[in-house]
Amino acid sequence: MVEPVAARQLKDRDIYLQRAQEARAQAEETTLENVRERCRRSEAAWMEMAARAERTEKMRTDAASAKAAALAEAAEALS
Repeated sequence: MVEPVAARQLKDRDIYLQRAQEARAQAEETTLENVRERCRRSEAAWMEMAARAERTEKMRTDAASAKAAALAEAAEALS
């Protein structure tokens, strides 16, 4: 299944947070305890994935910054 364009423009973290919000809403709407618990577990899993995606994005940004700094330092050393 292909996701809509708007969904593809969102970062993974944002999508995971949306899914967590949907699971929370489903938990609040249901009257069945087992469904409520399932939705709460789902929300927790989506929140964990969002946290992981945020950490990954930060590590990528930090790595790119470090690489750019190293390149700038190497270029400066050559001049």
